[in-house]
Amino acid sequence: MDERGEEIRILCVDDEPNVLNALKRLFLDEDYTILTASSGQEGISVLGKERVQLVISDYRMPAMNGVEFLAEVYKRWPDTVRIVLSGYADSASIVSAINDGHVYKFIPKPWNDDDLKVTVSNAIERFFLFRKNRQLTEELQTRNLELQKLNDSQQKLLGEKAALLAVREKILRAHQNILDSIPAGIIGIDRSGMIAMCNTKWREVTGCSLDILGTNIADMGIDQLVQMRDDVFKSGHVMLELVVNNRLCRLSGNLIDPTTGQEGATFTLIPECKDL
Repeated sequence: MDERGEEIRILCVDDEPNVLNALKRLFLDEDYTILTASSGQEGISVLGKERVQLVISDYRMPAMNGVEFLAEVYKRWPDTVRIVLSGYADSASIVSAINDGHVYKFIPKPWNDDDLKVTVSNAIERFFLFRKNRQLTEELQTRNLELQKLNDSQQKLLGEKAALLAVREKILRAHQNILDSIPAGIIGIDRSGMIAMCNTKWREVTGCSLDILGTNIADMGIDQLVQMRDDVFKSGHVMLELVVNNRLCRLSGNLIDPTTGQEGATFTLIPECKDL
């Protein structure tokens, strides 16, 4: 059992029984499970049943040589690390093994036991390293997809909010246009007396500035408004006559229905006659 908690299985493939026995003896003291096969086809069969991290194959075997066998292993189990043993180490066979079988190492026979042990140990580390890298890559790809979906969702939400804001702005402009078309001055206030709405006629009659929104009615210079505000919030409706800029006007205050979710009052200023 590896320190990672996983059983290490090594498949040794050679048509010579003495080579397979020598490999089993070599790793007798190692914490490996050694599987053997006497041909490439038998090796394929073993790999179809067992999870193997490393394959060590002879180069020259009947029916299916080592390169053909390892090429098939690479095709079906690409994560498995592949090592070739051969007593016929010519350059052409080495190139073929590397290109076709995607081998990790090409080791000549007879091998040096210590060197082969080190090579096998490094190959196993390579297996786990590649697997970990693949897992991290897959996790990164998954997170990138999740991030992209989140980004797309946020962009869609922002687009929907922008569209909603545009609609609301259009509605507010329409409301303001309607208010400005009314031939009476109108303002809306909250309970503190802050002005939240004002139409053109109110500004025209009172002579106030365009930036009164957000200010308090106590600052408008119309003393009756402050008293009316208190009376409206007590009784719900108040009406009186007053002179504004030398014009006799009728001022009506009405409490906003609290069931609408808004708390405040509206004041309507209607000029009654010509200038005094």
